[in-house]
Amino acid sequence: MKVIYKITYPNNKIYVGKDLTDSINYFGSASDALIAKDFTREQRQGFAIKREILWESDTASDTEVNRKEVEYILSLQANNPIIGYNQWPKFSPCRLAE
Repeated sequence: MKVIYKITYPNNKIYVGKDLTDSINYFGSASDALIAKDFTREQRQGFAIKREILWESDTASDTEVNRKEVEYILSLQANNPIIGYNQWPKFSPCRLAE
């Protein structure tokens, strides 16, 4: 099963990613440094994140999964630094006006 998931951190920022193997233990490849900047040492001592499956398919090609991932990143604005941790596709405030 191939999935698109959303991770929600305690600060309510999100990360959208894909997993082509449906591993229950995979939480994406968001930038450690980017996330760490948002949490104090004390906050890092213990916190919970939430992983939600947004879309899944056992027949989609990897190309289709890649397209779906970008679609969700853009629709949820996970690439907007105020909202999420996705760094690609590059956030463009101009897209909000479209």
